[in-house]
Amino acid sequence: MRFDRPFEQYVAGERHRSRGRTITEADIVQFAGVSGDFYPLHMDREYAERTPFGERIAHGMLTLSAATGLWTMKPGMVLAFYGIDSLRFVRPVKIGDTIYVESEVKRLTERGETAGLVTVHQRIVNQRGETVVDAVVHVLVAREGNASARG
Repeated sequence: MRFDRPFEQYVAGERHRSRGRTITEADIVQFAGVSGDFYPLHMDREYAERTPFGERIAHGMLTLSAATGLWTMKPGMVLAFYGIDSLRFVRPVKIGDTIYVESEVKRLTERGETAGLVTVHQRIVNQRGETVVDAVVHVLVAREGNASARG
């Protein structure tokens, strides 16, 4: 999603597809270190080979976090990440998969004189176009004339 303009410039129904990002083994190892999640499905090749996935997979939260990094965010426009609804991890992301974020603005809600809430249906898809994560996200965006939007 592109959070690069004031709230008033968003239109319900607008769509965006991000650039891609390939998930690497290093991403998984670093995420485990940061999060403390060393579950063997992510970290132990022999364990993971005996699961229905047949190999190690990325943490779901790693995929979600990496996807957030694919958003375009202009400083001063994003005031806060407000929340996530209906989050579903639909398919595994494997080492070497490339993810993209496909977004559609679903709702715009005024939040006073300084901000508005942009509600976005976000699908994270892999290089085959398969949905791996499906969620509705809410982002608090600066309104025109807001001092923090001038940054």
